[in-house]
Amino acid sequence: MEASAGLVAGSHNRNELVVIRRDGEPGPKPLNQQNGRVCQICGDDVGLTPAGEPFVACNECAFPICRDCYEYERREGTQNCPQCKTRFKRLKGCARVPGDEEEEDVDDLENEFNWRDKYDTQYVAESMLHAHMSYGRGGDFDGVPQPFQPIPNVPLLTNGQMVDDIPPEQHALVPSFMGGGGKRIHPLPYADPNLPVQPRSMDPSKDLAAYGYGSVAWKERMESWKQKQERMHQMRNDGGGNDDGDDADLPLMDEARQPLSRKVPLPSSQINPYRMIIIIRLVVLGFFFHYRVMHPVPDAFALWLISVICEIWFAMSWILDQFPKWFPIERETYLDRLTLRFDKEGQPSQLAPVDFFVSTVDPLKEPPLVTANTVLSILAVDYPVDKVSCYVSDDGAAMLTFEALSETSEFAKKWVPFCKRYSLEPRAPEWYFQQKIDYLKDKVAPNFVRERRAMKREYEEFKVRINALVAKAEKVPEEGWTMQDGTPWPGNNVRDHPGMIQVFLGQSGGHDVEGNELPRLVYVSREKRPGYNHHKKAGAMNALVRVSAVLTNAPYLLNLDCDHYINNSKAIKEAMCFMMDPLVGKKVCYVQFPQRFDGIDRHDRYANRNVVFFDINMKGLDGIQGPIYVGTGCVFRRQALYGYDAPKTKKPPSRTCNCWPKWCICCCCFGNRKTKKKTKTTKPKLEKIKKLFKRKENQSPAYALGEIDEAAPGAENEKASIVNQQKLEKKFGQSSVFVASTLLENGGTLKSASPASLLKEAIHVISCGYEDKTDWGKDIGWIYGSVTEDILTGFKMHCHGWRSIYCIPKQAAFKGSAPLNLSDRLHQVLRWALGSIEIFFSNHCPLWYGYGGGLKCLERFSYINSIVYPWTSIPLLAYCTLPAICLLNGKFITPELNNVASLWFMSLFICIFATSILEMRWSGVGIDDWWRNEQFWVIGGVSSHLFAVFQGLLKVIAGIDTNFTVTSKGGDDEEFSELYTFKWTTLLIPPTTLLLLNFIGVVAGVSNAINNGYESWGPLFGKLFFAFWVIVHLYPFLKGLVGRQNRTPTIVIVWSILLASIFSLLWVRIDPFLAKNDGPLLEECGLDCN
Repeated sequence: MEASAGLVAGSHNRNELVVIRRDGEPGPKPLNQQNGRVCQICGDDVGLTPAGEPFVACNECAFPICRDCYEYERREGTQNCPQCKTRFKRLKGCARVPGDEEEEDVDDLENEFNWRDKYDTQYVAESMLHAHMSYGRGGDFDGVPQPFQPIPNVPLLTNGQMVDDIPPEQHALVPSFMGGGGKRIHPLPYADPNLPVQPRSMDPSKDLAAYGYGSVAWKERMESWKQKQERMHQMRNDGGGNDDGDDADLPLMDEARQPLSRKVPLPSSQINPYRMIIIIRLVVLGFFFHYRVMHPVPDAFALWLISVICEIWFAMSWILDQFPKWFPIERETYLDRLTLRFDKEGQPSQLAPVDFFVSTVDPLKEPPLVTANTVLSILAVDYPVDKVSCYVSDDGAAMLTFEALSETSEFAKKWVPFCKRYSLEPRAPEWYFQQKIDYLKDKVAPNFVRERRAMKREYEEFKVRINALVAKAEKVPEEGWTMQDGTPWPGNNVRDHPGMIQVFLGQSGGHDVEGNELPRLVYVSREKRPGYNHHKKAGAMNALVRVSAVLTNAPYLLNLDCDHYINNSKAIKEAMCFMMDPLVGKKVCYVQFPQRFDGIDRHDRYANRNVVFFDINMKGLDGIQGPIYVGTGCVFRRQALYGYDAPKTKKPPSRTCNCWPKWCICCCCFGNRKTKKKTKTTKPKLEKIKKLFKRKENQSPAYALGEIDEAAPGAENEKASIVNQQKLEKKFGQSSVFVASTLLENGGTLKSASPASLLKEAIHVISCGYEDKTDWGKDIGWIYGSVTEDILTGFKMHCHGWRSIYCIPKQAAFKGSAPLNLSDRLHQVLRWALGSIEIFFSNHCPLWYGYGGGLKCLERFSYINSIVYPWTSIPLLAYCTLPAICLLNGKFITPELNNVASLWFMSLFICIFATSILEMRWSGVGIDDWWRNEQFWVIGGVSSHLFAVFQGLLKVIAGIDTNFTVTSKGGDDEEFSELYTFKWTTLLIPPTTLLLLNFIGVVAGVSNAINNGYESWGPLFGKLFFAFWVIVHLYPFLKGLVGRQNRTPTIVIVWSILLASIFSLLWVRIDPFLAKNDGPLLEECGLDCN
């Protein structure tokens, strides 16, 4: 697909496909203008050879045929030129077919016999696509340009010519496999002793291991390399320097072989006391509960029972939260080693391609300017441009998002080269120009100031255009939106529209103002129809997985929310240090970065930064099996998303010892015989599975099971390959191109598929019915069943044996925006908690799912904690109500403490504080961040978590579904203005009531103590401490209610008066100001009873 192809909209189920071009947008170049020649069979560009010359299939008449059709005609067709009927000769780079034996003038040993690893994934995928391609080769889609994919430049033989500096007498003599006489349709990968041996010179620059032969020069180079290694080893042992200029590159070579990352364990002086205090706290808890259970309070038995139940639940929650932090680690990456190994200057980059996913829904709640900044930061990332593709998912099918993305692609042509020229950070223009730093620091270019001012003017004009689009979109026309050419916008009906794809930056039109290539930018809006469950964000992400696999198929994916921009342009390379590390990379399913936020007030009143979770809990999980997936800022391995198991580590061979008794050795041998028998029985099955993908030389394009002649040789393998193809389509869906792409472990597009067919497949895989009766959302991709699809997705990967990595660069990798006001923050926490409740009632609950797989025990603890924490709201609400009740009725939850009981209470409090202090010490978290987290744990627990529990129960029991609202990503122009915005919501009722109850309880308790005298002050202090603990934790909530300049909202005043009146009437009924005497009240009546 090219950028000039226009907006492609269509529906696979309705067999519709249209192209809509913007007014004034040029159409695709005619094919005859691309290189002057058009294939007369399929209409594609004929293309060029690896040497850059026009491809010529027939040397007799030069009839224009592309390489794909040439190879297809030789393999499946008549093998003759359609014009002159002359038999096609085999060209370099093509496999031999029957009838090529007489050709001795073609010297292409590597491709002549087509020696492939029969398990090569690219080979398997191409074979499958040829056999089961659902679309024709030519004429699929008129008007869509067909980019040429060059054949890799494979070093060829020298034909006796001098190559490099090696004389001819040192070249290896390689026997030719094809001699005269005998015919051989399937050439063998070894020399036939009956055939004459012909000497042939070999290019020494080629990898000789491919031929199985060495050379004198190769031997000399190996000896030279060994000598260098010995000298380097001697230098290290001596500790001396080296003045020899010939060995100046030795440290460089050694550096390139080093690991790309390493674990940094915490110092024992920090981690050992931390673990010791956890064990001590566990022991103290045991003695504490022993005392609490064995010493009930008879006159307040109900209060005592409730408090003990709550405390036991809190202890279990603490264990689930604490023990996954037993092995905290940190990590270091080495970007210089990554560059030396995969991205050397002056050579083609070997870094793996990455597909970026950006998801957005409502452009009015998620402003297009915010999304545009995220996209611009991706396009300007410090990574090879040909390895980057950005896919923007518009799940709201908004024309505003489409037009804003079009403006963004134009502005990117100026912004990207400016960023790369001066190595700017961050590369989101909004946040770069907002930085309050000296932008002249370390800038030596004299024209930087002038260009920066010009770019800022360009960005201000860009903002004006975006804001004009937003203002225009606020009033929707009655007939709906129309494109510039008068065509109705396909997404006018948000719930009923076709799938849409637009390539804004691609193979043509994707160059900046300096003529450099830009990364791909693709707009995607999946098809939506009434009656289908589209699965919200998870469904949109799965659609992006499929469409990116069809168009680019990068082996790694990075997903970002629309408000999370790239703050560190080298963040992708940081992730590649783990993904491409040969030691640990193969088992890594994703690399998770911490979430960092902009625009939060200095005090972080509502714990938006969530520092405790990202800097303590996640580091602890990284030492077990890896952090959980948090929904954004995560680099995935595509194969892990496809539901494959992690590669298993091979166990080293067992060793035997002569010191064991003979009878023990006999037992061991007997056991080994059993295992050998088992392997013998299972080996044929493995061979049968491996043969499923074995290729046939003459394979028809498509066939059915019934069309195979069972008596024919190889019929069993053909049947097996079709059955396997059917299983894959049942798992991944009915797209041959996508199914074939899933077999490519290292990514890459299929060379056999034409761009027109890829375009059809891209529309097909985003159709609303594509996932029906497949494993999407169950075992593949983002998992369905919860609004917090991130927890489920990461959990499934860990159950397959994968591990994840937590990467914390010195400069934050990504930054986003967080809700500032109290109401939005509580609604955000409500959505997270509701997702955990949904997982708790689903089949994928960590309490009973995934046993026997690859999930480690402590990792399971963390997942259980992530779905159980909303239930803590019930005991927490009861526990926060107990102080007020105790102050009102004069009773308490514990009996009078003796010396032993006081010791356990004091020990428990000391252990709690010591654990927190040691956590802050090894993690670097400040005490203010820790305290804000503790406060919001109570605020969220008695409000959002409580409502999430009830909503989850309603959904499970009554089937009442609740829709969550997208958190607003935009704010006012005034800094922190949203912080003081008050929005009434029912989530505010429980914490408000708790505050009033405890305030009234404090007043009542103090009044009661004053009335009853000195003796009542002793028991009062424990109750007051309990009540003040609740009030202090709810203090940020109280400040949020008061708002700016202590102006209390009317609704709060009404609720306060109402609740205060109720408790005042109750107080009058209790009459607490009378002295409480145990005996009857006696009064002197004045009568003489005697």
